[in-house]
Amino acid sequence: MRKLAEIEDLSGVVRDVLGPGCCVTAVDRLRGGSKKGVYRVRVDGTPMASVIVYNWAEEENFWPGQNGIDAGDPFAPASGLAAFLTSQRSLDNLGVRVPRVLLADESRHRYPADVAVVEDVSSGTLEALLESDPARATAALNDLAAMVEIMHRCLAPKYGRVDLLEQGGTASGVSCEQLVLDRALRDLEEASGRDRRIAASDGHLRDRLHGLAELVAPRAEYGLIHGELGPDHVLVDAEGHAVLIDIEGLMHFDIEWEHVFLQLRFGRHYPALSRPGLDPERLDLYMLAMRLSLVAGPLRLLDGDYPDRAFMQGIAEHNLKEALALLP
Repeated sequence: MRKLAEIEDLSGVVRDVLGPGCCVTAVDRLRGGSKKGVYRVRVDGTPMASVIVYNWAEEENFWPGQNGIDAGDPFAPASGLAAFLTSQRSLDNLGVRVPRVLLADESRHRYPADVAVVEDVSSGTLEALLESDPARATAALNDLAAMVEIMHRCLAPKYGRVDLLEQGGTASGVSCEQLVLDRALRDLEEASGRDRRIAASDGHLRDRLHGLAELVAPRAEYGLIHGELGPDHVLVDAEGHAVLIDIEGLMHFDIEWEHVFLQLRFGRHYPALSRPGLDPERLDLYMLAMRLSLVAGPLRLLDGDYPDRAFMQGIAEHNLKEALALLP
């Protein structure tokens, strides 16, 4: 059984931030965290009614163990306090709204894992707002579009995660498109071993991936992308501004990879985020690769004890059908 954080576990670190007069009244683990714990901690005796605690304890990581991970792979699991702080600083320097960090601690003295306390942007997600208040959501969506444009115009001569590049490192692979192709082929192999429908079309999918990759021309500059920018990873603050969360995977990469994900996750709202000049060959390759990733990843997560199993199964099933629909 996993030991997830409770009031007595988080009270000390929150008091260190808000002062000894603060009284923790409730702790709720928020839905969606699969690599780290995300907790809303409610308090009395302080001007702040609540804060968010990020907790990178091993018990909070629901992904099955993966050995031999290449740290230079932009698609390697992105997690940890160091990656979070580098990404937070990079976005903040660009003027892209992210939660304000109140405390970051890797000493393990306050808590037996890396931990961060950030402001609670508790007005809800853009995903929820698109359903409940379309007028307010439109303003936040336009704000998000402006931030995405700032990020995508922040070009670098190398691709890779920002924490790696900041340290002078070099990402794996010879190009973004080759990395995407290699990953898609691995995802296809994995998904074929788990679902007979993918297995039956394995050869056709493999040929389609190689054919699309051959059409992609080389590139020498890479925009800054979030990597998993869905409406559930965008909060809306009290002033109606978009706030990005789950930022550890921030990297310089082909912006088409981001736009494919935006298209999938925002659906009919995507036109507000689209931009001219995207490479259609990259978009075609990356769409099929993204679909296969969204089959293999959720099925892999279900090997463990991730609690929201029906949700993950639904993601895999939907994207499996969409991947097969992309075959000529």
